[in-house]
Amino acid sequence: MIREKNQLTKPDVRFPPPLMFLGFIMLGILADKFLGLPAVAQIPELQWFGGALGAAGVALIIISLGLFRASGENPEPWTPTATIVARGPYRHTRNPMYLAMLMIQIGTALWFSSAGILFFVPIAFIAADRFIIRKEEAYLDKTFGIAYRNYCQQVRRWL
Repeated sequence: MIREKNQLTKPDVRFPPPLMFLGFIMLGILADKFLGLPAVAQIPELQWFGGALGAAGVALIIISLGLFRASGENPEPWTPTATIVARGPYRHTRNPMYLAMLMIQIGTALWFSSAGILFFVPIAFIAADRFIIRKEEAYLDKTFGIAYRNYCQQVRRWL
């Protein structure tokens, strides 16, 4: 855990990321309904895999949120941070919560055989990467400097 005191700034993120992912899921559902998109292959094994992937995403969010809380951090990305959580899933990915949200989106698409939701997965990925994660990373680099850069060299952004 890397700790910095006397934070005066905060990340320039203004929109709750879970709502962004939920919005892309909803857009996918609307696309299915109004554009008449064909269903993804309704193979029971694929649907069950989607359910398991979504459940794993929920578990990853719960674990990640627990680590934030245990470190005394607020997971809302528009709040200042005094600690970089670098344990648990944060040893393998710098963004386990965003990865989990993508897992939930993919899992939902497979569970419901939704081509629309699946279509919006890469868009959600790019949006999270460009409009949320990059802002968070700029803030963390400014706040923690070399300690954060070292963490970035050891742990990938996604996988």
